[in-house]
This record gives sequence, structure tokens and C-alpha cells, in this order.
Amino acid sequence: MSSQNSFPGTDLLQLPIIGKFLRWQHSRMAMQSVMLVIAVAMILHGLLGPQLAPRNLSTLFTWVHYRGLLVLLLLVVGNVFCMACPFMLPRELARRFSAPVRSWPRWLRNKWLSIGLFVLVLFAYEYFDLWGSPWWTAWIIISYFAAALLVDTFFKKASFCKYVCPIGQFNFISSTVSPFEVQVANPDTCLDCTTKDCIKGIRHPDNHDEIVQRGCELALFQPRKTGNMDCTFCLDCVHACPHDNVAISTKVPGSELWEKTRRSGIGRFTNRPDISVLALVFTFGALLNAFGMVSPVYAFQRWLAGILNTTSELPVLSTLFFLMLVVEPVILLGSAAYATSKWTKTGEKLLPVIMRYSYALVPFGFGLWVAHYSFHFLTGLWTFIPVIQSMLTSWGIPILGDPLWRLSGMPPGLVYPLEIGFLGLGLLGSLLAIYRISFREYKARPWQAFIPWAILCLILCGAAVWLLNQPMEMRGTFLGG
Repeated sequence: MSSQNSFPGTDLLQLPIIGKFLRWQHSRMAMQSVMLVIAVAMILHGLLGPQLAPRNLSTLFTWVHYRGLLVLLLLVVGNVFCMACPFMLPRELARRFSAPVRSWPRWLRNKWLSIGLFVLVLFAYEYFDLWGSPWWTAWIIISYFAAALLVDTFFKKASFCKYVCPIGQFNFISSTVSPFEVQVANPDTCLDCTTKDCIKGIRHPDNHDEIVQRGCELALFQPRKTGNMDCTFCLDCVHACPHDNVAISTKVPGSELWEKTRRSGIGRFTNRPDISVLALVFTFGALLNAFGMVSPVYAFQRWLAGILNTTSELPVLSTLFFLMLVVEPVILLGSAAYATSKWTKTGEKLLPVIMRYSYALVPFGFGLWVAHYSFHFLTGLWTFIPVIQSMLTSWGIPILGDPLWRLSGMPPGLVYPLEIGFLGLGLLGSLLAIYRISFREYKARPWQAFIPWAILCLILCGAAVWLLNQPMEMRGTFLGG
């Protein structure tokens, strides 16, 4: 049976133009090269250009357009940014001269380091006002290139992507609700495969020490892989499979969040506390990030400063993060887990219940991230045009005319219904995941298990709607905003 007909859904690799491009051996490098040129332009403009955020490509592309496109592409396709990630090109060049021989330390083969870095990025964004500093934004991009090069120069496989990169973790957890997945087209074909090239790679026929096409560097064995967790859409498995049996096919968005069989590269992620915590940081981080951009946050921070008797922003912001990423989740999830244990009469301990349902909050969290970032992206949609005009003019290339500084995007009033729509989709996704988990785990009293977590989702959604109705800062988009 051919891969084209074996999976009941759309396979991007079978589409006439897109499929031909993705099957091209150098498709990923082509996308990465384009992104690399953009990244270099952002770095140069961030360091040498005007230090006013709305007039600098570094801040505008990073904090408005990149984030908006990122979540929208995750919503409609999948992990496209990791596929086109420019940070991998320098390490690919370095590996042509010296191949790493060390394996990533076993005690770090988890998400704890990347979770810490994810929180650190959220904190630094607020504390250093990164959205308003082209210079700092440029150095963050440089640091990302350096970190990826350093880690993957010393350690084999895709260690930076899987265990370090905070952007990668955001993409991984978001892509669990994406509609496409890199997966086996016909499982029966894999049963007869003896070479396992999708994971081992293809070696040169005359020199078995030379790999001419590598397999999956993230240790995702296609016949066992289900879901998008840890998958960078690198397509190495597509190019390595001698049977043309790997597809980029449609899946039920979010299904891996409630299925026990869903696996990452190092086991079932539904049994891993690190990925459970990643899901919670992702969800409550969405609320925190949105709260940091609305007017009431300043009154709350002043109140905290009075309680702490300090004028320093560091302890105030640290307390805010602790309250919203630790105290709030403990209270809300602990209450829901306690109600589930009591109402289902199972007497379960709270932690296993929390871990079980934490993944169900991901669709809501993603819905809020999309609503928030799409607001900035759509309201500032065309603001990059005058910035590019100004940048090229300053470099002696006045080919686009005078900068059109009045260009912006959609009015906020038109964007708001889209925000509510994204949030509503996220809420429905979480309720569906809660329903499936409840009816799988608590067959005797499924509704008693469902209700506490549904109430929790409604509370979080109510808070999100309140946030979206607050005046939001137009960070790095408009002059004076």
C-alpha cells in the first residue's frame, strides 16, 4: 500500500507544489537561509539602527511579527519555525569540520532546564522591557546563535533543541494542538523494515562510518512516535525512509493530550512531571504575559511594592511571577484535584490527578497566546514596511521611497472578535480533553471528575476575557506607545 493512500487525511508531502518543495533534499536549508538573512538584518539594525522600538527591525520583527506569525502557523499547520530555525545553520557548518562525540548528560535529559529558561525569558522580557530595547533584543538573538552553536558543538544529536531551547519548548507544547503531524503513512510497511533508517540514518555503501542522510536526531522512532511533542519538523525521517513511508498528515488537534499512548523521544510524556510542569507554565505563563501588558498590572505592582516596603522592581516582579506561576496554580489545581478525588470516591493523592489533567489546560493556554499575540500582530501588521524603507535608505538603498510611518494594521475593534474566537476554541479544546480524560480514568463517576476541571477552565477563561477587555499597551508598535 502506498503512503499516499494509506492515511485518511491530507498529506502535505503529496500536494503538488508544497509537497515537491518539502521532499527536496535542501528544502530546510533554503528556509533556514532566508531566516538567517532576516536574523542578520535584525541584529545589525538592532545594534546600529535607531534605538526607538517602533522604528527598529529588531524589536518590531521579534516582538510583534515573529510571535504573531509563530502562533498562527502553529495553529493552522504545526511547528514551522523549528523547521526553518536559523540557529541551526552555524552548527551545521561547524559540524562539517568537527563532529561532536559527547552525549547529553543523562540527568539533564528532561525539560527542567528549558522550563527554567522559559520562565527566565518571560521575566527578562518584563524586567528589562525587551520589547522597547533594540540593542538588547539584538544581543538576545546573538546569544541564541551562540548557545545553539556551543551546545551542539560539544554534544551529539539535537541536544539544544530538545533539552535547552525555550522557544522550542513553547513550539513543542503548542504543536500538540496543531492539525498536522509527521507520522508513519502505513504502519504495516514498518513491520517489514529491517534497516530502521528513519532513526539510524543512511550510511555510505562503501564507508559505513559516513552517514549520507541522518535519521531523527531527537530520538523519535517513527513506528512508535505519535503526536508532535519534541518534533521539530526537520524532515530527516522523510528523506531517510527508503520506503517513502513518512507523511505530514492531518491529525485530531490535541489528541495526544488525552491519549495514554502518546510518546515523546524518551517515553510516554503523560507520565513525566517535567512535561506536566511545562504544560502548566505554558498555560499560566499566557495569563501572566497578558497581565503584564494591561493597565491594572501597574496598580497591582504598586500594591505589592507597598506590602514589600520597597521601591525596587526586582522583588516586586519576582513576587508577581511567584504568585502567578506557583501560588495560583497550586491553589486552583489543588482545589480541582481535591474535588476530583472526593467526588469520584477514589481517594487518590492530588499530585497524580494534577499531572493527569495538566495537559488538558494546554488548548486554553494556546488559545490565549494566539489571542494575545495576534492582537499585536494584526494591529501592527504593516508597521514593518516603513521600518524597512528607513533601514534601506540609511544603508544607501532608497529603493522603496520615503518611509510610510502612518501604516499600521487592523483597528483593535475588529481584532477583538478574533481574539475571543481564538480563546473560545482553546476553551472548547480543553473541555474536550478534560471530558476524554475523565471518561477514560473514572468510568464509574466520569462527570464528577469532569466538573471540577471544567469549572477551573471557565475561571481561567473568565480571567482571560477580562484581560482582553483591558487597555493593552501597543508595545514596540506605534510611536509613543
